[in-house]
Amino acid sequence: MIQRLSFKEKLGYGLGDMAANFIFQALLALQLNYYTDVFGLSAARAGTLFLVVGLIAAVFNPVMGVIVDRTSTRWGKFRPWLLWTAVPFGIMGILTFTTPHISFTGKLIYAWITYLLLRLIYAANNVPYATLNGVITGDPDERTSIASYRQVLANSAGFIVQSLAIPMIAFFGHGNSAKGYQYTMGLLSILSVIFFFIAFVSSKERIQPNPQQKTSLGQDLADLFSNSAWIVLFLATTFYFAALAMRGSVMLPYFKYNAGNEFLFSWFNGFGLAALILGVTFSTFLSIRIGKRPLFILSMALTGVFNLAVLVLPATATVPIIGSEILRQFFFGTSGPLLWAMMGDVADYGEWKTGRRATGTVTSAVVFALWVGLAIGGALAGWLFSYYGYVANAVQTARALAGIRLTAGLWSGLFFFATAAVLFFYPISRGLNRSISDDLAGRRKGFGPPAPATTK
Repeated sequence: MIQRLSFKEKLGYGLGDMAANFIFQALLALQLNYYTDVFGLSAARAGTLFLVVGLIAAVFNPVMGVIVDRTSTRWGKFRPWLLWTAVPFGIMGILTFTTPHISFTGKLIYAWITYLLLRLIYAANNVPYATLNGVITGDPDERTSIASYRQVLANSAGFIVQSLAIPMIAFFGHGNSAKGYQYTMGLLSILSVIFFFIAFVSSKERIQPNPQQKTSLGQDLADLFSNSAWIVLFLATTFYFAALAMRGSVMLPYFKYNAGNEFLFSWFNGFGLAALILGVTFSTFLSIRIGKRPLFILSMALTGVFNLAVLVLPATATVPIIGSEILRQFFFGTSGPLLWAMMGDVADYGEWKTGRRATGTVTSAVVFALWVGLAIGGALAGWLFSYYGYVANAVQTARALAGIRLTAGLWSGLFFFATAAVLFFYPISRGLNRSISDDLAGRRKGFGPPAPATTK
């Protein structure tokens, strides 16, 4: 049964991901450089900060999933969290990228507190936002479509941050990078607050759990770990975001030290993210024809191949480097909407098998994997920099330059290949996905007691 959504709702919902990605992309692409070259932390300290806070925030995601599944307001379960967290999100986005004029110990404490609070508020916002994708519509193709809208807008935010942030920092800072970061992130944080309000107003929750369903945390967790699709998606998400964190963290240092021109970072990301957005626009078309799982596997394999380009191309070969990034990002972009659409599909799969639905728990558990992956990838990037002898704002040794290339090309590439490998075990084919959607739509009419599904 096809349930079409309006352009207005898809666009409004997608703006919520643009809002989140103003901060997310900054964490991914700028934060390691900010903490080492501007704030004054060593790479090893920054890596430890990313790991510890990342794991704490990751654990908080399932907690948020339990909370939002049990939230009940006139606006729904998930939408109100966009409203409640918008302003705190914006405030912490600014404070995290503010460098206080205090002692080193005080700055270290400040970094830990602000980064932790930002990550916790991000989780309180992002878990219900991501869960909305699974309850706005029950149609699997419309889920992919709305996920494509959010990915186009999310990557548009990525384009702004990764292409324009360095020039904006220079413009606002006038030689003072700390001031430049604060003003740049202040502007982006204000836009985030506005877009979260728009997403709240625009979206609507349509898929509701059976009102006869009794809430049980133990049963929710038992259902989760018996859901083979969730287990595969959990592992794939961990590897996927570990790769993103490692690759994203090292490209600014790569251009600053290996290529000798950090402003090439903006051109590199500008062309790459334009190609990524183009890849996202093809995702729904391709997934309808070949299925989400085959497309995801192909996307990750080709992304991994082109990820290796920085190992074989000279850092000063600007045109070939940018050309390889255009191809890498296009193929990577085709995977963008799939992960988020598959979260709703996995919740459907669990409901279809057990007769119980806990969308927030399923989604938050996958988002938990997202943040575990980011924590692992960010920590590994910092530790590898330390291992290879990276020194901030200094002429790098040949070993350090080689370490930057290896981290950007090989080590992050292995995580992309690992993502492709685990997806071979994902059990939901396109045919089964459509069958589940139709079956559940029939069950929800009148919310009669659902019959247990038979395995296909």
